[in-house]
Amino acid sequence: MKKILVADDNPDIVELLRSRLIANHYEVVTANNGVNTLLKTIEEKPDLIILDIKMPSGTGIGVFENMKRQKQIAHIPVIFITAYASSEIEEHTREMGAEDFISKPFDADDLLEKVRKALEAT
Repeated sequence: MKKILVADDNPDIVELLRSRLIANHYEVVTANNGVNTLLKTIEEKPDLIILDIKMPSGTGIGVFENMKRQKQIAHIPVIFITAYASSEIEEHTREMGAEDFISKPFDADDLLEKVRKALEAT
C-alpha cells in the first residue's frame, strides 16, 4: 500500500484529502505545518507528498527546497496544492521539480488521477 503525506494547515482540507485517499486504498499520514512536514517526511518516508504552499512554520516551497537538500528524502515526489494559485507559482513549483500542481478548490477525481500518475512515475 502506497503511503501519502498530506501537509496542509486547514483541518477540513486534510480530512477531505485523507478520507478520499483512504477510500482509494492509500495509507495516509498528515502534517499541519512546515516543520512537522519535514519531520514526518524523514520519519515516515512517504511515497508521495501533497503539500500546501501557505502553512505556518515554513511554507510548502521552503519545505520542498529543504527536502531537495536531504539525500534520504530528495527523491519523494511532491504535488503542491494551494488556494493562492497563479501561473507564476505553478511554473515556479514545476521548475523546482514538483510532480504536479493543484488549485483549491479541487476536483477529487482530478486529484486522484494526479496522485496515480505521480506514484506511477516513481
